[in-house]
Amino acid sequence: MLGFTAGEALLVVLAGFAAGTINTVVGSGSLITFPTLLAMGLPPVTANVSNTIGLVPGSASGAYGYRRELRGLRPVLTRLLSATGLGALLGATLLLAFPERVFEAVVPWLVGIAVVLVLVQPWLGRRAATRPPNHTAWWLWPAVLVTGVYGAYFGAAQGVLLVGVLGLGLALGLQQVNAVKNVLAGVANLVGAVVFALAAPVDWGAALLVAVGSVLGGVVGAKVARRMPTPVLRGVVVAVGVVALVLLLTE
Repeated sequence: MLGFTAGEALLVVLAGFAAGTINTVVGSGSLITFPTLLAMGLPPVTANVSNTIGLVPGSASGAYGYRRELRGLRPVLTRLLSATGLGALLGATLLLAFPERVFEAVVPWLVGIAVVLVLVQPWLGRRAATRPPNHTAWWLWPAVLVTGVYGAYFGAAQGVLLVGVLGLGLALGLQQVNAVKNVLAGVANLVGAVVFALAAPVDWGAALLVAVGSVLGGVVGAKVARRMPTPVLRGVVVAVGVVALVLLLTE
């Protein structure tokens, strides 16, 4: 099926489901789908761009599931969507501009950074709760732009990075921060997906399988976000990231 055996196709769909769920609840779903696509034999750049395209539907379903928390936040989203979109365009361009061997050298470092971001998320959440009402940091727009660059260039832990940035820069509750994060991460994925679809080596079979899983995962993730034990989920993501890092460093 689409260049995969039935077992491989099921594994990719399940990875997409897990990534869609985790992206909606916390972020870092690419730490599951990216290594899975590498294990299927896809080259790093092809795995990255196919993963980005496949996760777009999951981002959309997760953002829709959080629509209640987004009420009244249109002004915030209007300001920040331009930063995310511009950053993602730059990140996608950088990925396509460098030779694949450069990306292969950078990937382990990016995965390592992503794991660290997951680990420090509880501290970032506590800092978010201390912000005064109506506080909006001056540095938020450029910081979101940088997360957009990172999101399109690689994407793993983009959601965690966004939660930290938005939590420190906006006077919002963490559920609202998570809702905004889902929208911004989805836009970054969408912009990157459009660029990659036009100019990058996409494995459309892999992208479709990830998309099927991620859209279902996004729905589930939005439903259980307030009930899922975050420490357990964070531990799973960190474990997957460490395994991926070890695999990448030993190739």
